[in-house]
Amino acid sequence: MTTTRPNGSLYTRIENKVAIVEFGHPASNSFPSELLGRLEKELYKLSDNDEVAVILLKSEGERAFCAGASFDELIAIDNLEDGKAFFSGFANVINAMRKCNKLIVGSVQGKTVGGGVGLVAACDYALATEAASIKLSELTIGIGPFVIAPAVERKIGVAGLADLTIDAKSWKNAYWGKEKGLYARVFETISELEKEVEILTENLATYNPEALLEMKKALWKGTEHWDTLLIERAETSGKLVLSEFTKNALAKFKK
Repeated sequence: MTTTRPNGSLYTRIENKVAIVEFGHPASNSFPSELLGRLEKELYKLSDNDEVAVILLKSEGERAFCAGASFDELIAIDNLEDGKAFFSGFANVINAMRKCNKLIVGSVQGKTVGGGVGLVAACDYALATEAASIKLSELTIGIGPFVIAPAVERKIGVAGLADLTIDAKSWKNAYWGKEKGLYARVFETISELEKEVEILTENLATYNPEALLEMKKALWKGTEHWDTLLIERAETSGKLVLSEFTKNALAKFKK
């Protein structure tokens, strides 16, 4: 059962030093700006919580993992400032994930699109079901996945990023994601996924926290410039969304 709240939901519970962060939205677990801001703040809060050893990021329900940023907000953008702010939402969350002092495990039960792919890529380790297909369709509406591209490229390489972005109308299945390195393991059912995620996070919670922190730093070495880079990318997307091409493409989706 997913939330019916128009701005989405975000709940955290801590069990045996594992912080389970669950987000949801009635529109296929997409993210309005307010919900992205809440997730960013929650990650920084958990980063400094000594009672937390590892973070599990998941979404509500059994269908889509994440449909990316709010499409209604995207359509409503009419100036550069708002455009930059909109695309900075995922930039800020990815940077919060990158700088978080805890390892973040992603549990991906279903399809994920756009910014949702960026969320998965920014997890330190992600497990998925066979239903966890991915797509980056931004080029079809005249923009591009510029903000999330560094995180996606870090996981699946330039060739994988090119395949995913240029073939913008096609879904890549979960096994493609595993082959490229986005997912560590793929399971047939959600129950199998949940069981393995529980075992993994419980094990991680028993490890030396200093070693976990040093591992986190090692995994993200060389990304220190992302604070600036991702915001620059947000500005690029903010400009493109105001283009005549994109406005015409988005007009087709207006109700």
